Amino acid sequence: MTAIVVQAQRLLAPRRPCRPFFESLVRTLIIVCAAMAVVLSSVSICDGHWLLAEGRLFGLWHFCTTTNQSEPHCLRDLSQARVPGLAVGMGLARSVGALAVVVAIFGLEFLMVSQVCEDLHSRRKWALGSVFLLVSFLLSSGGLLSFVILLRNQVTLLGFTLMFWCEFTASFLFFLNALSGLHINSITHPWDPPRKF
Repeated sequence: MTAIVVQAQRLLAPRRPCRPFFESLVRTLIIVCAAMAVVLSSVSICDGHWLLAEGRLFGLWHFCTTTNQSEPHCLRDLSQARVPGLAVGMGLARSVGALAVVVAIFGLEFLMVSQVCEDLHSRRKWALGSVFLLVSFLLSSGGLLSFVILLRNQVTLLGFTLMFWCEFTASFLFFLNALSGLHINSITHPWDPPRKF
């Protein structure tokens, strides 16, 4: 008798509505773009060579001179670059940039889990993942801004390397995906909680 009651309750219980195709597509695109941003930011931070100016290559980890040599001569002691505060500033920039990648990975994890394990808390997980991406944008853009401020006398638009533009693009993608994730979460209706009999 109990098996029949359980089956009857399953049949009478309201079912969760299926998500529309467009909403699922947008959520998938947000996850894919956030993953691409994490990869771009990781590669950019690991390489770290962001500015070429006057025969010198400035990076987060190294300072290189490229005058009349087949290979650049790189030094880890950033104080030899003769830019005031460069060693401390680069330490801050790379720490903030690396922290941005870590926060973005946690945000991406929350976004994916909210889609794979759909339950009553999926919307909260999605919102939390989007907030993490927004925090990652703030950290990443802070690292970029501190780099540019430290080297403001050497900065030229054509002097920025591909790695700098990768980090800039990743920062923009963090911002775009965070806002898109929060927006799509606010315009979609939450599922109705299951009724108790």
